This record gives sequence, C-alpha cells and structure tokens, in this order.
Amino acid sequence: MAARCPYRRHSLQFKIQICSEVRSGKLGRREVLKTHNLSANLMQMWLGQFDRGELDREDAAASTVAEYEAHIAALERKVGQLTMELDLLTKTPRLQLVSNNENSSIISGPRPAPSDEAAK
Repeated sequence: MAARCPYRRHSLQFKIQICSEVRSGKLGRREVLKTHNLSANLMQMWLGQFDRGELDREDAAASTVAEYEAHIAALERKVGQLTMELDLLTKTPRLQLVSNNENSSIISGPRPAPSDEAAK
C-alpha cells in the first residue's frame, strides 16, 4: 500500500491570484487545474470564497495578526530592558548622598566630602 502524501498548503496570495485570473478571464479553469495540479472541488471552493469576499477578510485578518505579533515583540523587548534595569538597580548598593542637591553617579558615586585644611 502506498503512503499518502501530506496535504499541500497554498498561500493566500496564490489563491487570490488564481481566482482573480479565472474571474477576469485571463485563464480558464481547466488550464489552472492542469498547470497547478489542483482538484476541481478545491478550485470551486476557492472561487466561492473569492466571490463572497472571504479571501480578502482572511488577508486582513492575517495582516492584523502580523501587526499584533510585531507589537507583542516590541513589548517583550521593552519588558526585558526594564527587567535588566531593575536587576541592576536592586543589585547595586544604594548611594547615600550627603545632601539632596549633590550630583551622583552609579559609576563615580557621590563627591568626596571636603576635609579640614588642618588634616594631614
């Protein structure tokens, strides 16, 4: 007994292109079926979806999903960045400033306290 071949998947752009060419009269159904090795039932189903506008809705839904995935990826990057900053801030010792108006840096720390001139 021969093994069954896996189902072929056709892109949405391919389906729209084929259906628009058939509906515009550029290609005949039989020509499309032979050149692309498609079944008549599959072609009829695609043409029905094309006529009802369902293929366009699928295209819009696919672009919306792509936009959502891009937005999610951007948010995940931002969460990673904020997590790293939070880890850095919680692991470094807190710098205690002598006064609130002094400038301080994590790298250099607070300015040194002034010493008496008599101290040697």
